Amino acid sequence: EVQLVESGGGLVQPGGSLRLSCTVSGVTFSLYGMSWFRQAPGQERELVAQIRSTGDSTNYADSVKGRFTISRDNTKNTLYLQMNSLKPEDTAAYYCNAVDFYDGNYHPRFRAWGQGTQVTVSS
Repeated sequence: EVQLVESGGGLVQPGGSLRLSCTVSGVTFSLYGMSWFRQAPGQERELVAQIRSTGDSTNYADSVKGRFTISRDNTKNTLYLQMNSLKPEDTAAYYCNAVDFYDGNYHPRFRAWGQGTQVTVSS
């Protein structure tokens, strides 16, 4: 059974920083490319950042490029998202998942999502 557990969210002022973590169990973590997603109330889920299984290649949504950094530690089965220069529009619940690429897009790999971690950026 795949388990995804996100943590590290909280309330932060605009311009502040947070680091999110995602621990993965039930699969061989090092074999999977991983992504961070986020979803605000009433909004569709969007892909924020992605990283190859080896950690040697990353990609970011334009809205977070230059501010967020995705990384992973395959020895700890953990995915990270360092978020700097946070803006109110970054407010959302953040989720992790493995990703597959088909039909020209990246898609979540595992049906069972974690609980997510809430990020709220407000003064």
